[in-house]
Amino acid sequence: MKLRWARRLLPVVWVLALAGPAHAQSFGFPWWRDAQFQKDLSLTADQASRIDGVYQGAVAQLRTKKAELDQQEAELSRLIANNADEQVVTRQVDRVEAIRANLNKMRTLMLLHMRQVLSPDQRARLNKIHDQWEKDHQNPKPPRGDNK
Repeated sequence: MKLRWARRLLPVVWVLALAGPAHAQSFGFPWWRDAQFQKDLSLTADQASRIDGVYQGAVAQLRTKKAELDQQEAELSRLIANNADEQVVTRQVDRVEAIRANLNKMRTLMLLHMRQVLSPDQRARLNKIHDQWEKDHQNPKPPRGDNK
């Protein structure tokens, strides 16, 4: 199986699937619509439609939550910049982290529901594609220098 297409698309797909809060605004490339993904995963039109339904049902809420997170993070930055009282900053941190946790939970459940549309064999093939992509994109370890 040629993975040239995977090198182009998988970073976006797996950012959606695996990345932390810094990438929460990236709700992913619609891989289920890509002809090569459909072919390599033997994705049926019905499966693609069902996955699209899951995505469409979640993405509006994800965008709303992301906008709320951005607003609350900006408020936190403002409080810190203005040297606000620690208790006020702590309450704002709690708000930010609660929203972030909820956003991550929503994103993870969306991904779970997408994966549940796939057969076990399709999930295994998707995992193989991901594993190959990770292998191809490993960050080389920096050379160990002298610690004089």
